Amino acid sequence: MKKNSNIIELENIETIYEGEKSPVIYDINFKVKPGEFISVIGPNGAGKTTFLETINGLLSYSKGKCFVFGKEIKKHKSEIRKEIGYVIQNFEMDPLAPFLCKDIVMSGRTGKIGTFRFARKNDWDKVWYSMGLVGMIDFANRPIGKLSGGEFQKILLSRALAQNPKILLLDEPFSNLDYASRKQVETLLNRIHEKNNITILIVSHDLSFVPSRCKRIIVIDHGKIIMDGSREKILKSDIINSIFNGNGGKK
Repeated sequence: MKKNSNIIELENIETIYEGEKSPVIYDINFKVKPGEFISVIGPNGAGKTTFLETINGLLSYSKGKCFVFGKEIKKHKSEIRKEIGYVIQNFEMDPLAPFLCKDIVMSGRTGKIGTFRFARKNDWDKVWYSMGLVGMIDFANRPIGKLSGGEFQKILLSRALAQNPKILLLDEPFSNLDYASRKQVETLLNRIHEKNNITILIVSHDLSFVPSRCKRIIVIDHGKIIMDGSREKILKSDIINSIFNGNGGKK
């Protein structure tokens, strides 16, 4: 890995959407040690999703450098993304599509096995393990259209875990879930981190759901990291109240 063994390192990153003049995120400096569990919080439109997509290589940054596993992602995108599990926000799928839960989870293995190779026993072992880890093994043969919102979110998480990633990125995993489902996903993330010591970055605009094993929080507002510190320090900050009471968000 690159210096200091940081699993993720962003240096003066700026990301601009194609055709736009103003950056969505800018002046981003950020380092992550292996095994850290970090919440990325901020109001809607602050640049949190862009931040994750930049780390994952889905968006190309216009300035700075982004290193993952010690390698710059612009030069090693395909290799790096095989080791990152990503759960996107508002994953949409036709409820009438003829897919079973196990099919969706197996699709998470595509980066490892390739598009044109059939799944082998090892791949199915990863599927069963990841479904068991999220408590969904009994749903393997259930059509996806028969799932509740919380159950579908668990399947998406299982899909990301089936990739056997070293880094797990989750974009608003609590959105559109009722309270009980949110608590289930929160408990699940704590268990996954405890069991696997995987590096987790979770984006959220909801301060009431910061998993207990998450010891570090960064705050993004107007495209910039404005706070980075311990869970206790950030959640007690007066700045947080200002941001989440209508004064934050991308202009």
